[in-house]
Amino acid sequence: MFYFCSMEETNRQKKIGGVIQRDLAEILQAHLRDAGKTGILISVSKVKVTTDLSQAKAYISIFPAKNSGDILKELNEVKPKIKHEVALRTKNQLRRMPNLEFFIDDSLDYIENIEKSIKGEDNPIEQPDLLSRRKKS
Repeated sequence: MFYFCSMEETNRQKKIGGVIQRDLAEILQAHLRDAGKTGILISVSKVKVTTDLSQAKAYISIFPAKNSGDILKELNEVKPKIKHEVALRTKNQLRRMPNLEFFIDDSLDYIENIEKSIKGEDNPIEQPDLLSRRKKS
């Protein structure tokens, strides 16, 4: 198991993460289009790369959110193909392509729940289960 260091990302990690993020977003959108899945939007909100550049965690937002579990499962099934496509696009920028891990980015849902609470629609003080604890990734 690999652990991400709590230190701030280096410029190199940020640059590689940005390159992978841009290419990965294009590849995932093309994958959905080729699979005939219409009405689903997918975006890559962040890519974090380990200090040794061997692992890349891709945080993905999927709309509508009800499809996120199925899409994530499908992405994990075709992960080697996706990694190969990203490697082809980044071959002039990266010597070695990091292993990809996909995670659902739930930050928009989390923010929406907080906004509902602030507006008084739901009261987390009376119902503490409304705001679930965020998963650490």
